Amino acid sequence: MPPTQAVPEPALPRMPWALLAAACLGMFAASSSGTTRAPFLIDMARDLEASLPLVANLMALTSIAWGAASLFAGAGSDRWGRRPFLIGGPIALALCMAGLSSSGSYLEAALWSTLAGGCAGGFTGVLMAEASARTVDRQRGRALGWVMAGQSLTLLVGVPAAAWIGTFVGWRGVNLCVAALAVFAATGLFATTLRPAAEARGGAGAARTGFRAAMSPRVLRLLVMGVAERICYGLTAVYFATFLQVTYGLSLGQVALPLALFALGNILGTVLGGQLADRLPDRQLVFAAAMFGSALVALALFGWRVGLVPTVALGFGYVLVNALARPALMAAMANVPDEVRGTVLGLNVTSASFGWLGAASLGGWMMAEFGFGGFGPLTAGVAVLGGALALMRRG
Repeated sequence: MPPTQAVPEPALPRMPWALLAAACLGMFAASSSGTTRAPFLIDMARDLEASLPLVANLMALTSIAWGAASLFAGAGSDRWGRRPFLIGGPIALALCMAGLSSSGSYLEAALWSTLAGGCAGGFTGVLMAEASARTVDRQRGRALGWVMAGQSLTLLVGVPAAAWIGTFVGWRGVNLCVAALAVFAATGLFATTLRPAAEARGGAGAARTGFRAAMSPRVLRLLVMGVAERICYGLTAVYFATFLQVTYGLSLGQVALPLALFALGNILGTVLGGQLADRLPDRQLVFAAAMFGSALVALALFGWRVGLVPTVALGFGYVLVNALARPALMAAMANVPDEVRGTVLGLNVTSASFGWLGAASLGGWMMAEFGFGGFGPLTAGVAVLGGALALMRRG
């Protein structure tokens, strides 16, 4: 009897790099619409004749509107198609940023900031659904990793660039620059989505859509895992600069380099996580391993304060290990029927906003009650919970 020859696996199709570049730019523009306000809070408070806490709370308005809009935009993209959201969302965001740049009062700024958050939420989840639809399962970790890298680039490039540009044109001019970025993103997405995703992948067929069709027990568990992961990331991303300032007495200018290294670790972790998600057979095991690993690093980061350089290195290591989990989770979440993929990934953005709000509130409570010494056990506990959920998979 002749020996059985192994059947080679079929070659993967070419990655849609042009679309991924446009999607990355779209994510960068959406993130920049809120994050680039950070260097100008004092200037905005003075120009708008409002208190600094009120101006800082504009980010909360943006985040809430972002999560709410994503909930409905994802479901709408499954029903009416993704292209109207992919092109109309960035254009609407550009108009809102232009409106924000001309605000003469705090109420105007609050209105435009809320609308901008809603416009950003109207296409960011849809971006990930489109990238997933145009790739096969074993490419989605890398594809989604590159799309999400646009968000990390905001911290590494967007905020420093905004601060530099703002010295010449002020915060109003920076908002107009973000509007231009959004228009460029809309143009790129228009050019790269001329061919329908179903045709590009050879797929077809429409089936049940909507929240009822999307909310399987598996999807619900993945969403809860996503909330846990965002809390773990947010606890460090939101409070890392304050932790360095309180622990080592650094000025605001002195935390710039540690924050840049933190952002770089997030980008590297996201890209490497995409590779792992596509090359290893069990994505939820990848997620669990990354979460358990980040729990250990978090304990060392907040509990072992032996010097600034080791602490910054641990911060870099923490965010890199934590970021390994995100592409694996997103690829697992995208592995649903195309008819509900927009709904599921829109729900993911909504749940991520809950994770950010949870991180801000839990971190504020922990800092007030126990100081930064409690951050390690809190972050590790949430990470272990997320990892345990990944190991308890059903279906």
